[in-house]
Amino acid sequence: MITLENDYIKVSLAAKGAELQGLFSKETKLEYLWNANPKYWAKHSPVLFPIVGSLKNNSFNYEGKNYELPRHGFARDHIFSFEKISESEAVFTLTQNEDTLKVYPFYFELKLKYRLIGRKLNLTYEVINTGTGELLFSIGAHPAFAVPNTPNTVYEDYYLAFNADDKLNYWKLEDGLVVDETKNIELNAHQLKLKHDLFYNDALVFKTLQSNCISLLNTKNDYGLHFHFEDFPFFGIWAATDAPFVCLEPWCGVADGVNHDQELTHKEGIIKLEAGKNWSRFWEVECF
Repeated sequence: MITLENDYIKVSLAAKGAELQGLFSKETKLEYLWNANPKYWAKHSPVLFPIVGSLKNNSFNYEGKNYELPRHGFARDHIFSFEKISESEAVFTLTQNEDTLKVYPFYFELKLKYRLIGRKLNLTYEVINTGTGELLFSIGAHPAFAVPNTPNTVYEDYYLAFNADDKLNYWKLEDGLVVDETKNIELNAHQLKLKHDLFYNDALVFKTLQSNCISLLNTKNDYGLHFHFEDFPFFGIWAATDAPFVCLEPWCGVADGVNHDQELTHKEGIIKLEAGKNWSRFWEVECF
């Protein structure tokens, strides 16, 4: 386990999956990350790579061959190498190996760069194409935040505040795949009240979200967090059934549609990266 800290926050990181496992504010004395209780969901904040969500039949076709990949890919289950740059910065790296090449025929370097910047935790994803051909991939975040995380509050006291949306249009999932049906949620002053039954039919999947900052707040006190993200075309909000957390998930990629032909080159949201090129995105969370 690696610990990063500054005057304001302290985070814990694991080599497996390069996963964030703790997010503690020294000012509020509160832990903001979900504790990964296996009764509900035994993850904290996995990276989703090289796919986001589920593939149709858990497989894809590429250059005439069929490959099988589980939901959200394999990176979250692999051990990353890492370097602690300073007390407030660390870089984790994963590259292809014999096991990954059997299920995903691409050469890559995936880096997760954690930095503490004042009261903010910044996580930057960088993907480098180390092969000779085009690299096809998706990537996404899946951090789970504890709800409730302050005394004398309950789940229904919490809400999400969107900085640029007054209504939400989400795509429904069926057995993990996107169906051709959407629903609207009208927001009250840009706010979505959290209720467990929001997630009884899996995640809410957004393709047209306008916001780049979502705040997790509550009606009982002034504690909360701001979650900022840039240039992620898809977004998911999810919690396990009746679980005391909510996931805020910026994605570059999305689950297959129910009618997808399973060709990787046709996959919605797939990123195509030329040989020798690199690609990056980031998200930040500020606790208060």
